[in-house]
Amino acid sequence: MTLTTGLIPAPATWRDIDSAGGFVIDEATVIDAGPGTEVTARWLRGVLGAATGLALPPGAGDDGETVRLRVQPEDAGHLGPEGYKLYVNGDDITIHGGGPAGVFWGAQTLRQLLGPDAFRRAPVAPGRQWLVPGTFVEDTPRFRWRGLMLDVARHFMPKEGVLRYLDLMAAHKLNVFHFHLTDDQGWRVEIKRYPKLTETGSWRARTKFGHRASPLWEEKPHGGYYTQDDIREIVAYAAERHITVVPEIDVPGHSQAAIAAYPELGNTDVIDTTSLSVWDSWGISLNVLAPSDNTLRFYEGVFEELLELFPSEFIHIGGDECAKEQWRESPFVQARIAELGLADEDELQSWFIGHFDTWLSARGRRLIGWDEILEGGLADGAAVSSWRGYQGGIAAARAGHDVVMCPEQQVYLDYRQDAGADEPVPIAYVRTLEDVYRFEPVPPELTPEEAAHVLGAQANVWTEVMEDQGRVDYQTFPRLAAFAEVAWSPLTAPAARDFADFERRMAVHYRRLDALGVGYRPPAGPLPWQRRPGVLGRPIDGPPPNR
Repeated sequence: MTLTTGLIPAPATWRDIDSAGGFVIDEATVIDAGPGTEVTARWLRGVLGAATGLALPPGAGDDGETVRLRVQPEDAGHLGPEGYKLYVNGDDITIHGGGPAGVFWGAQTLRQLLGPDAFRRAPVAPGRQWLVPGTFVEDTPRFRWRGLMLDVARHFMPKEGVLRYLDLMAAHKLNVFHFHLTDDQGWRVEIKRYPKLTETGSWRARTKFGHRASPLWEEKPHGGYYTQDDIREIVAYAAERHITVVPEIDVPGHSQAAIAAYPELGNTDVIDTTSLSVWDSWGISLNVLAPSDNTLRFYEGVFEELLELFPSEFIHIGGDECAKEQWRESPFVQARIAELGLADEDELQSWFIGHFDTWLSARGRRLIGWDEILEGGLADGAAVSSWRGYQGGIAAARAGHDVVMCPEQQVYLDYRQDAGADEPVPIAYVRTLEDVYRFEPVPPELTPEEAAHVLGAQANVWTEVMEDQGRVDYQTFPRLAAFAEVAWSPLTAPAARDFADFERRMAVHYRRLDALGVGYRPPAGPLPWQRRPGVLGRPIDGPPPNR
């Protein structure tokens, strides 16, 4: 592969075909879409048509005129449904996929081969020649779960921003969008049977600016939510890009926004829940759900509506950082523990999670939660998002549970990228572009049978200190490009990964990000307007505490 190509993530197999001379996309070029590739053809026509100004109509053209898209089931055996072959010569461009998703990922590679200007929304040089170099690529992803978690509860991201991030994910061949919709600081999805969740729970009166130790406040309301039609649009938009949207509704902790809307959900025999508002600071709220039958029925109602909106196999229920203080003080909760024959509050949380595991399984879905759901015993059908390092994932895999690896020490993209004083709102310790590039999702301690339970990996973007799209871009990029290569490209020992080659390819990729309008962190450090002087973060030298 030439340095000017700069494919990211790196494909499994590629070679330049210099003798082919390449293929010129021009006014005569047509897109010949076979069965199952129609959506990809429409996407390709849209993005390349916008960037080039060419019509790229459907049809079966002569030699030198045709981009051919085909699903080849016979290739699925060795490529899998997301694998593809891309062949470019002077006669045509062909993309064969093991399934429709494979054709789409091949089309993403074709877009990269056309150069950074192919990522613009209008031609910058009308009449230019669009040459695709003679190339053969055969490629397939390492993992089936290549995820990005976006927290819209702490700082709301309007729908257009979410759609933009789905496009950015697709450009990096990521295929799972973990949509963190609720927390102490806001409820972001319309539930028709419980309107106060958004009437009351979707906004807060003010917001802490910086880490919770910061003395600064933004003294204005912050809020927003997605209507059910917004969610349907987001899910459909993602599906066209072969991205699955996995919603997260956090229980039994991280629930103060819900309790503020419906006080009966809280531990009313311990505190006056009617006095609670949506939380305006960061950290772990002590206000958690009461483990009552009323609470179970309430959230069953929430999930009933969610299942109609999200067709994903997995539904994320959080389960992390559930403070137990109110449960220990509550006579009702202590009686509940005794009634259920449980040993303690950890087993009560396990019972709570297990209820929804059973409930979701009965409806053909699977529960996934943060690794705290291991405490007190893990529900039989549950999968684990391992965030507190590798140990939770190792324990879950050894017990036969599926795992998504997202350890905070490697892939929490809210953590600072450099130790420099100019780093905006520095959180935890430094995780550079190279650190993320050397992340290995499969712990070496696992046997091959246990490792088969590692569905893949996920990068997490928590937005406490990210007040707008520019801040999200800065923290997420360019590190998401490194993560995408880890999740997609063939297995290589982390220490053996060629970071120098990755940096050379990133030199091209930064120009793609520029064309897409991404406010990434430049290699030389933050630009003046990306800094946040005087806004306290959480800079520490050792392993970070819980988020």
